[in-house]
Amino acid sequence: MQRSLTRVVAGTAAMIGIAAGSFALAAPATAAAPAAPRTAVVAVTAVNNLGLTQNQAKGVQCFLDGSIYGNFVIDGYLGTESWKGIQRWLNNEWGQNLSVDGAVGPQTIKGLQHFLKYGNWGYNGAVDGVAGPETQAAFARFGASTFNQFC
Repeated sequence: MQRSLTRVVAGTAAMIGIAAGSFALAAPATAAAPAAPRTAVVAVTAVNNLGLTQNQAKGVQCFLDGSIYGNFVIDGYLGTESWKGIQRWLNNEWGQNLSVDGAVGPQTIKGLQHFLKYGNWGYNGAVDGVAGPETQAAFARFGASTFNQFC
């Protein structure tokens, strides 16, 4: 009886081994290929009004719209294209040397502060590239004035 049991166990083990081997050989052929990585292209429009209301931002846009610097939708949101116009204007009219990239970084803020200080918009702070409350208040005065004048 023990011999019969040994044969059954051995036979079963052999069949399992053969089945497993067949499965192992078949697996790569039937397995799905890994999916190619997907890359998503996302267009991000950064809006940075530096504390301006929508009408004050429209004022800045209207001011630039009548010049060679304005090539954007006047919507009251200072996005990349609006900031490129501001950067071009600060470069050409206020002697700045800004990258025209539409990013509102410290250099752009310094250029804006220079204009707000020496353009008599009531900015008395340092030209330090930090858009603090004084910078924002002076920019708001400019935006309100240009909205009333150019929009």
